[in-house]
Amino acid sequence: MYLSAWAVKEINLDLEVVDEARLHQLNELDELRHEAYENHKLYKEQTKKFNDKIIEKREFHVGDKVLLYNSRLRLSLEQLKSKWSGPFVVTNVKAHGAVEVAKSAGTKFKVNGQRLKLYYKGAFICQVEIIYFDDAPL
Repeated sequence: MYLSAWAVKEINLDLEVVDEARLHQLNELDELRHEAYENHKLYKEQTKKFNDKIIEKREFHVGDKVLLYNSRLRLSLEQLKSKWSGPFVVTNVKAHGAVEVAKSAGTKFKVNGQRLKLYYKGAFICQVEIIYFDDAPL
């Protein structure tokens, strides 16, 4: 089969156009991947910032009385039983929120600080404001 010079030039031009279109598509694909990566990074930063707001910062000092959350009671059938046990005394505060507590002089153990809350003996005393309505509507 014989091809004219004009047909060969047309085929070469078509191949060049196709090559350029393919390179353009590959560049767009790289840009989309980069954009998706950046969106994922922003999402992770925002969720971390949100979750860090939820976490309560608790500071314990040696000698504080604390209550320990007992997570095993959550699955029990005894609904009226308290999920907090204690009070325990803080004997040592470790790095990254670990706290060493003791029930009595001999039993010491380490727990995560997120499972503890300060123990206040007795009820809170608060002021009660009494408002009298002289002209109450009927």
